[in-house]
Amino acid sequence: MSIRIRNSWLFAATLAAPLVLWSADATPAKEIDTQKSTMTVRVFKTGLFSAFGHDHEISAPIRQGSVNETDRSVNLIVDARQMRVMDKDVSEKDRAEIQETMLGPKVLDTAQFPEIRFHSTSAERADERHWTVHGELTLRGKTRPMKVEVNGASGRYRGTAELKQRDFGIEPVSVGGGTVKVKDELRVEFEIVAKP
Repeated sequence: MSIRIRNSWLFAATLAAPLVLWSADATPAKEIDTQKSTMTVRVFKTGLFSAFGHDHEISAPIRQGSVNETDRSVNLIVDARQMRVMDKDVSEKDRAEIQETMLGPKVLDTAQFPEIRFHSTSAERADERHWTVHGELTLRGKTRPMKVEVNGASGRYRGTAELKQRDFGIEPVSVGGGTVKVKDELRVEFEIVAKP
């Protein structure tokens, strides 16, 4: 009986040892430095009189997040209420109106959906500095798959992603009976810096 118990304990210890060693060697996730990290959303114009419209540059500050360099994973949260229209070629009044529309119920509806979240699900490595990261984006209460092209190393990463507003229940804004409107497709550009 005692031999059987001793052997069972030895067997369990043998199985557990690699898990303990793996856990010790695994690199923990690093917190994103939100003061040094940036995210920009680019919205493009279209329509018959698009020459009279404006492309939009939106600052989307990252509120919090983490990066794990070992398994190439990332999680981040943007406070949608803090997103700001940065257009330089419009008046202050027009910028304020664009800002109000963006945060209002027709677009982001930040009163109901204050957070935008992304978490990765897998990563395909092209070379030492380039990856295609697959993940899920939650925006305006809807979660959709998203592909992100990333390059960088040692805690500093740049990348881009594209998404369609209609995938998240947003009808692209138009004016003048649709003669000037924004495209369904948006481009997200980012630079993420991890804390040491």
